Amino acid sequence: MTSDSAIIMYGTNWCPDCHRAQRVFELNKVPFTYINIENDEAAAAYVVQLNHGRRSVPTIVFPDGAILVEPSNMELQQKLVQ
Repeated sequence: MTSDSAIIMYGTNWCPDCHRAQRVFELNKVPFTYINIENDEAAAAYVVQLNHGRRSVPTIVFPDGAILVEPSNMELQQKLVQ
């Protein structure tokens, strides 16, 4: 369910942490794909699987296989400069 060349952020429209993470990507001009798990049952199941039964968002999957769940701005920034 991940792409080899893109950052994928799984989230929901009502999640303030998702909006915050989107702003970090946009401010840093980092392309990403947003998948709303409320509209995609397979994506929702994938998020639950990754998070050991929890529907935690944002769940961000990076091309290198790294996953950040509900990262702070600082955690996300640090990952983006790696």
